[in-house]
Amino acid sequence: MSFYISARFIDKLSIHITKNYLKLPNVKVPLILGVHGRKGEGKSFQCDLVFERMGIDVVHMSAGELESPDAGDPARLVRLRYREAAEMVKVRGKMAVLMINDIDAGAGRVDQYTQYTVNTQLVNGTLMNIADNPTNVQLPGSYDSEQIQRIPIIVTGNDFSTLYAPLVRDGRMEKFFWEPNREDRIGIVGGIFQADQLARPDIEALVDTFPTQSIDFFGAVRSRLYDEQIRQLIQDVGLDRISQRVVNSAERPPEFHKPDFSLPHLIEVGNELVQEQRRVQEMRLAEEYNKSLYFNRKLGDTVNPGLPKGETIHDRDFFRAYNPSLDNGKPPPLLQPTEHTSYVRQSASTHLTPEMISEINRILAQGYRLAIETVDERRFRTGSWNCYGTYEGDGAIAALETCLADSSNQYVRLVGISSRDRRRMIETIIYRPNLKAAV
Repeated sequence: MSFYISARFIDKLSIHITKNYLKLPNVKVPLILGVHGRKGEGKSFQCDLVFERMGIDVVHMSAGELESPDAGDPARLVRLRYREAAEMVKVRGKMAVLMINDIDAGAGRVDQYTQYTVNTQLVNGTLMNIADNPTNVQLPGSYDSEQIQRIPIIVTGNDFSTLYAPLVRDGRMEKFFWEPNREDRIGIVGGIFQADQLARPDIEALVDTFPTQSIDFFGAVRSRLYDEQIRQLIQDVGLDRISQRVVNSAERPPEFHKPDFSLPHLIEVGNELVQEQRRVQEMRLAEEYNKSLYFNRKLGDTVNPGLPKGETIHDRDFFRAYNPSLDNGKPPPLLQPTEHTSYVRQSASTHLTPEMISEINRILAQGYRLAIETVDERRFRTGSWNCYGTYEGDGAIAALETCLADSSNQYVRLVGISSRDRRRMIETIIYRPNLKAAV
């Protein structure tokens, strides 16, 4: 089975890898290529296809290997895998790369609840050192004066803004945002259904029916088509005997007939998956069960006195009550308390100003998630901000109030993050130490 490889993906990876094996005069080549984008868009799979196409040896690492109960082990493992890739080039006589999957899950700091450990610091420091000295990578406790082969490093992730800023700076890491366009999506989905001989017009119609879904959604649709036959197998064999029938059975493996791959059936199954996604987004039971996690840190009571008795702020939708026009480029007017929006109101605390409330309203009104970030005077000069928390409306005002009370000697800024692709759309400093906030 042949899979589709995006021409843009091949171009970016092939140039980066080849450039790292060439000696270009007076040219500083970034060692690391960071491939980032939305979840489920096939970043790692596309990388594997390019490696196979180019005949490249790959040494893999995962985010789970970047943490350990023993301090220093992950950093040592990074060096060991890098040297292993260099040895493969020496022995086999062809290109090799070191690939770290989902690096932001292992070395990133998503919010203030993410623990920043010694291992995280050492991994960041190790990768920066390798990027600066790619031919002199030593293992702890030993030193080898002989230079080793320079090995390009490919890392994948969803949100590189959570990584240590000096690691992702230009010169060390080249960034490639992977967002497949319509032709890419049609080609990739066509590869998924290639064995099923699905006609190209049907593939195009399927992709156009679910334009906002990631690539792995269509793989999940294909997988679910076989559920009916597996259900029938369990009923025929018996629930108590299915284990012996499937595992270590002397009988022939079960055979499955080709399911219904008609376009209406595919769309029906896809709609079922979309409905399940909506249930996950709408339930938010973790937030309901763990209110203390969000509100006990001086965030106040979640029951709003402006709502009917027994109803909480989770039960009302801010966007149903307010839909301002942003065509003139001016921030929307300050929201007034209503039965739908009373939780986005002027706080009685002296920490907040009307300008701060207006800026929060402006970010939320555009459908963005709200992130609050802080930084002290020294780190402000280097732009090393820390995430205080992210919010989607509930408790944003109270959280900012608490942040200002806890961080009176730090800079505070609001960030609007797109819910679709997690890009940072708005950044506004609303508080400076010893200076009244002004938006």
